[in-house]
Amino acid sequence: MAAQVTNYQCPACTGPLHFASESGKLECEYCGSIYEIAEIEAMFAQKEEKAEEAFAEDAAKAAENWNAEGAGSDWSEEEASGMRSYSCPSCGAEIVCDETTAATACVYCGNPSIVPGQFSGGKKPDFVIPFKMNKEAAVQALKNYYKGKVFLPKAFSSANHISEIKGVYVPFWLFDGEADCSASYTATNSRTYNAGEYRVTETDHYHVYREGSFIFQRVPADASTKMPDNHMDAIEPFDYSELKPFSTAYLPGFLADKYDVTAEASAQRVDRRIKGSASQLLRSTVNRYQTVLEQNSGVNIKKGQIKYALLPVWMLHTKWQDKDYLFAMNGQTGKLIGDLPVDKVKFFAWMAGIALPLMAILALLLF
Repeated sequence: MAAQVTNYQCPACTGPLHFASESGKLECEYCGSIYEIAEIEAMFAQKEEKAEEAFAEDAAKAAENWNAEGAGSDWSEEEASGMRSYSCPSCGAEIVCDETTAATACVYCGNPSIVPGQFSGGKKPDFVIPFKMNKEAAVQALKNYYKGKVFLPKAFSSANHISEIKGVYVPFWLFDGEADCSASYTATNSRTYNAGEYRVTETDHYHVYREGSFIFQRVPADASTKMPDNHMDAIEPFDYSELKPFSTAYLPGFLADKYDVTAEASAQRVDRRIKGSASQLLRSTVNRYQTVLEQNSGVNIKKGQIKYALLPVWMLHTKWQDKDYLFAMNGQTGKLIGDLPVDKVKFFAWMAGIALPLMAILALLLF
């Protein structure tokens, strides 16, 4: 009998391989194949190496042809002299602000020991979207976010430091491009009717083909490794009609993160977003069918300009019972995302409250 399950798949049938203590080898319970451990390790190491090479190759191809030369510009001496940089020794975050704004804690890890220094390096943003939601609105939105959360510990909202929410200009690369997309689908329409004593269902089958070109403007990719991508995706969209030419006049009272992901490094993620959106847009034109199944598709991206922008985000990083919780709110629209703890006592009490009546009903039905 197998003693331990591994993550390896059988090369013969792709079934899971198990370590058999009797033979000391990896065995497949589906096709009966037996392999030496060293043989399988070498095989999967080679596959992993090829996968990494393919990923690197795809990333390099994704970065090709995007024009990043116009993304950002150099800071003037006058502008740089009015800026201050804060570095966090705990998580490595580097945030900047004007010289009148004091930073007391890191917005990403909550560490109060951040070190001020002279601002230097980096690109000057092309655009900025100013904050529309003030701090009071952000605090109230967070309080409203707590409401109705049945399993939220009562002590959380009062014990955490909700007043420490901070306005941060998060760096984004904005990509402009065009996509040529084509796809074929199989579709069906069915109808059912009575014919004498019989119930008849007729199904018509169709082959559907679509192609089109889509223009994409300002596809965003956050340029900070400290900011979780899923948080930034969740608070989209921003209204880019309110983009302003960047000026340090928008910074007083707020912090700004310094980008640490290049535009080229963001290209693969943006390509995936464009391809996914183009496919969805093309699929949305296939209607009047009851079922639609995509057979194949292709997307060719015509890559254009990249611009550098700072977008407004209200952030709160807090710790509760030795766990980290991050909240982010779109400083333009008020859309909010955040992690919340669960009171296990409340949860299991709720489960018990449901389970006990069900058990009582089941007992009555049985006896």
